[in-house]
Amino acid sequence: MTAQTWLQVTTTLLIAFLVSVPTGRYLGRVFMNRKTRLDVVFDPIDDLIYRLTGRQLANMPMNWKTYTLHMLASNLVMLSIIFFILIFQAYLPFNPHHLTGMEPMLAFNTAISFITNTDWQNYAGETALSNFSQMAAITFPMFTSAATGFVVAMAFIRAFVVTDGGSNLGNFYRDMTRLLTRVLLPLSFVLALFLVWQGSPQTLTTSVIAHPIQGGLQVISVGPVAAFESIKHLGTNGGGFFNANSSHPFENPTPLSNVVLTLLMMSLPAAIVICFGEMIGNRRQAYILYGIMTVMLLGLLPLALLSEQRGTTTLARAGIERAATSTQPGGNMEGKEVRFGIAQSALFATITTSFTTGSVNTMHDSLTPLGSIPTLFGMMLQCVFGGKGVGFLNALVYGIIAVFIAGLMVGRTPEFLGKKIERPEIILVSLTLLIHPLVILAPSSLSMVIPFAVSSLRNAAMHGYSEMLYAFASCAANNGSAFAGLDSNTAWYNLVLGIVILIGRYPPIIFMMAVAGSIAAKPTMASTVGSLRTDSVQFAVFWLAVIMIVGALAFFPALILGPIAEYLAMRRGLLF
Repeated sequence: MTAQTWLQVTTTLLIAFLVSVPTGRYLGRVFMNRKTRLDVVFDPIDDLIYRLTGRQLANMPMNWKTYTLHMLASNLVMLSIIFFILIFQAYLPFNPHHLTGMEPMLAFNTAISFITNTDWQNYAGETALSNFSQMAAITFPMFTSAATGFVVAMAFIRAFVVTDGGSNLGNFYRDMTRLLTRVLLPLSFVLALFLVWQGSPQTLTTSVIAHPIQGGLQVISVGPVAAFESIKHLGTNGGGFFNANSSHPFENPTPLSNVVLTLLMMSLPAAIVICFGEMIGNRRQAYILYGIMTVMLLGLLPLALLSEQRGTTTLARAGIERAATSTQPGGNMEGKEVRFGIAQSALFATITTSFTTGSVNTMHDSLTPLGSIPTLFGMMLQCVFGGKGVGFLNALVYGIIAVFIAGLMVGRTPEFLGKKIERPEIILVSLTLLIHPLVILAPSSLSMVIPFAVSSLRNAAMHGYSEMLYAFASCAANNGSAFAGLDSNTAWYNLVLGIVILIGRYPPIIFMMAVAGSIAAKPTMASTVGSLRTDSVQFAVFWLAVIMIVGALAFFPALILGPIAEYLAMRRGLLF
């Protein structure tokens, strides 16, 4: 790798850190209802929304059950709206090409995917959806699904600081409104203007006609792409207005836009950790958790970068230069955009899966076997920052498990942030922890032995298994990216992947909210000489070790059967 490559990557990560700190502190003020300089702008907007929806509902204190119930009910209503928009697309406006409605099973999968922040797509956006559907059924839930995960995390954090026994963990509608009006909507508006400047279209026109030099006509699809792209990355949503996703020049026009979109994917998930420190009044604890996540990210990133730059033995036998020089990129450029190169492609791939966004600027199915491991493992751990809210909660799951194990080792009742961790909390976090490998490994294994499921694979042997494993890992982690070698637009995959998305999203949230309710009901214990400090470097190492050991025990055997076996076979000349 060249010095320029490392400079690109280091600069991007450094900017993300510098942005996340003030953003996290601002978020802390927003969700602690402290004054900010922007209140004079946003308070009247919030008041209007509360007046229209009912002030009583927006001011009602909610315990964990009420908060969770209203979250589930609102998501169910939005899910139904999205489903019917997709089904009846043919009768709705902004559909000049008279596209028909989606097939019900595909609409079921799509509606579930976008209301859960997964954005898995078994269709090509430019040929399957009208502009109305792109805006009302796709872009709209990108805002609300991102906000849902975020505000649930805020409610969980409040469990450590409330003094009312957990009767008030906030108000779901007020939290949602404040995040939308004060963060997601204004930032998305500004970022959409930036993307228009860079070359992304923003229009209600569905297509334009080009006249190529060689003659004839070329129909080029356009639409409200810039607005789609801004919340797609800011909300860690993923998906694509076009089938080519963020490798399409309209979605990601320039190297500058690529860097900005990469930063967008990282900014809010990283800022949540800083916000956590502000809300609990312990910045050191936040930086410890931030450090753990950063170490995991820095462990995955070089593997992707070096593997893609090294390429494969097949490329070497074909006489392709694998070392980067001033005149050519070297390495594995298959499936990558020349304007981004290996460095920005590998960085984007690692970030989009570690932060569970799902946007892609390179074809992940073309990654080298070792280069694909960071993408898979990032989704399997689901706490290398992860998506908005959910990744943070998963990191706390491992933290509570680590506290419990440490307590057993020293013979003390484990405590986390002054709250005792006892049997009910351990049962709930254990269930949360077990759901993720269950919904990845069980359906992956089942699909590999069912003939009509295997028939959707376009590759055999280890790589075919990696494609299957990636699909279920992506859906379980609410990521949405894919190895394109799996034809998943079938009744089986639309149904099963949809179910995996639902189980991967809502049961963990419900269990963690139950943990929040249990923790909030307990008194805060004063710190003593014998208390286990969770904001120390020593505990950070233990916390990280628990994450890696549990993750390896759950998923390493599956990785051996897929990308690791494929790499070893390539080294021995058994493939290609």
